[in-house]
Amino acid sequence: MSLRSFAVRPEAAQQQEHRQTFPCFGGQCTVIVADARRPADAAAAAAMARRALETWHHRFSRFEDDSEVAALNRSAADEVAVSPLLRRMVQVAVAGARDTGGLVDFTLAREIEQAGYAHHLEPGGSDLRDALRRAPARSAAGPHPAARWREISVDAARGTVRRPPGLRIDVGGIAKGVFADELAGMLDGFDTYAVDCAGDIRVGGRARAPRPVRVSSPFDTGNLHTFSLAGGGIATSGIGRRSWTDDGGRPAHHLLDPRTGAPAFTGIVQATALAPSAAQAEILAKAAVLSGPGRAAEWLTHGGILVYDDGTHDVLAPPPPAATSTAGPLRVSWTRAA
Repeated sequence: MSLRSFAVRPEAAQQQEHRQTFPCFGGQCTVIVADARRPADAAAAAAMARRALETWHHRFSRFEDDSEVAALNRSAADEVAVSPLLRRMVQVAVAGARDTGGLVDFTLAREIEQAGYAHHLEPGGSDLRDALRRAPARSAAGPHPAARWREISVDAARGTVRRPPGLRIDVGGIAKGVFADELAGMLDGFDTYAVDCAGDIRVGGRARAPRPVRVSSPFDTGNLHTFSLAGGGIATSGIGRRSWTDDGGRPAHHLLDPRTGAPAFTGIVQATALAPSAAQAEILAKAAVLSGPGRAAEWLTHGGILVYDDGTHDVLAPPPPAATSTAGPLRVSWTRAA
């Protein structure tokens, strides 16, 4: 992710904005809430959103032994009772896998650990240009032949997730998108709001005030493009933010090719996707990176940016409002968890 700068000062509410910026999810999060008539409520809502994100960071981390994700992964039962928020994450992840043909696969927890991401990593790592010089030949990613995500289901009535014991999940970036969307449901009654979950962003509010969101280059700190958004989600996925050199001296990163279980080098190093929700944007951006240059643009139906190995990039403009479908290529319901 490289949505470095989050400029959010719409003219309609700039005197009433209440901002919380804090470290979370291995990066930096920002929550902004504004309401001309209810400034005290807006300040309290921004503080509430911060507390929620900090709590969720620990409750759903793959790296915390006492987290809900860790408990689900180690359970020997076929069916496990989980919280509504974790059920929603799994529902979104299953829908993302289904609608990307298994390209965005959340059942690769074992493979990501074997690749070297078994504990928390700070953003950064290997120099991206050097890693690309040492990387294997480029090829588009493909689905895992076993399509293990098909074995996972959610029973909302029973409050459970069903999967074969031993099949471990990694909701990762999808969780951040879900968190941003969850908070959006709580903040929608204010004039304006913005939630940045370490690069998975959701903006909105009754005023529909446009705000600039700047997307930075994965190769340096330069600004690639600035989008103006009044509502919806935006997310960036890429291979440069969390990278390392594995035990064999090979460049590695956290976006895996499900077909091989190895870090994917496809010719796309970063993709930014616009979408009606942050979770949708996260899935579309990851699918674009994994698809490679030949198909990446097909996923950015709401607009976005593609950055290539050679440092060049393409900006795909959002379609006109009348042409924009809120359904997108994903069919999951993006309602807030109970």
